[in-house]
Amino acid sequence: MSATALPEGRTIRMGLIGLGSMGRHHARVIREVDGMELVAIADPQGDKHGVARELDVLADVQALIAAGIDAAMVAVPTYLHEEVAMALAAGGVHTMVEKPIAATAESGQRVADAFAGAGLVGAVGYVERCNPALLEMRRRIAVGELGEVFQITTSRQGPFPARIADVGVVKDLATHDIDLTAWIAQSPYATISGQVAHRSGREHEDMVVSAGRLANGIIVAHTVNWLSPRKVRETVATGENGSFVANTLTGDLTFFENGDVTSEWDRASAFRGVSEGDSIRFALSRREPLRVEQENFRDALWGREANVVSMTDGVHTLRVVEALLESARTGQTVAL
Repeated sequence: MSATALPEGRTIRMGLIGLGSMGRHHARVIREVDGMELVAIADPQGDKHGVARELDVLADVQALIAAGIDAAMVAVPTYLHEEVAMALAAGGVHTMVEKPIAATAESGQRVADAFAGAGLVGAVGYVERCNPALLEMRRRIAVGELGEVFQITTSRQGPFPARIADVGVVKDLATHDIDLTAWIAQSPYATISGQVAHRSGREHEDMVVSAGRLANGIIVAHTVNWLSPRKVRETVATGENGSFVANTLTGDLTFFENGDVTSEWDRASAFRGVSEGDSIRFALSRREPLRVEQENFRDALWGREANVVSMTDGVHTLRVVEALLESARTGQTVAL
């Protein structure tokens, strides 16, 4: 069953459940987006960030549904995603769920099936897809500026975020890199392997390195941790014409071109590789990714063509995440 859109241009009555570190930002952005009105919020833990303003803080998802909302943003802890999303699907509420779609791929598939079966718009909040540097990288790769793409690597490192309690670094952070890599390359994962480490005394892993291959043959690698004093958010795509480097902290995209200057140094000229050419840092329009994400969700609700992350994509990403953790546990590369 295809998703039933709301009338074009009608103000969307939005609900928000979860008022923590992400929920408070969603509350602000929903209030700023034309065509959306935040009419109800819920969190059994209360409103510690003071985002409610004139709204009552409702106790649970059923109270949110009863407020007569058209659509909802789910920003509760990961282990509650399935319970809350399934209730919203049963209540006929279009929904975006913060990443990952659920705690497990099996759970995520139940959520995706529920929204598809109810004919509702269901989306997953992978905000990196709205980063200006990655949007431009994907566009330029798609029109052939890099030629054949050989490799995509990501680095996502920094200090431990106190907001995280229920998952490790793989499901919290590496899930971003897995999603954006498959999206940039427009190809799902075929294999994945990984190693994790527990260095901070927590139950869940806090470091991971992984490598894999996409179905279209591109090789990929991800380095992710919570234990670096230096915050890094970098994606590099390398192909036959050079490399694109996206810094998603600043929204910058730089192209490093393969050179065509012949070296006269015998040892260098004997190497059958590439040489360093020109580099270009592109001037990009920088809009807040979270706002772009909500505008995309609005457009999907209005039946417009919109770049939302489907729940099907969300399930695939979670299957790759689980395969990575299985690889780390068994020492074997996992085929998807």
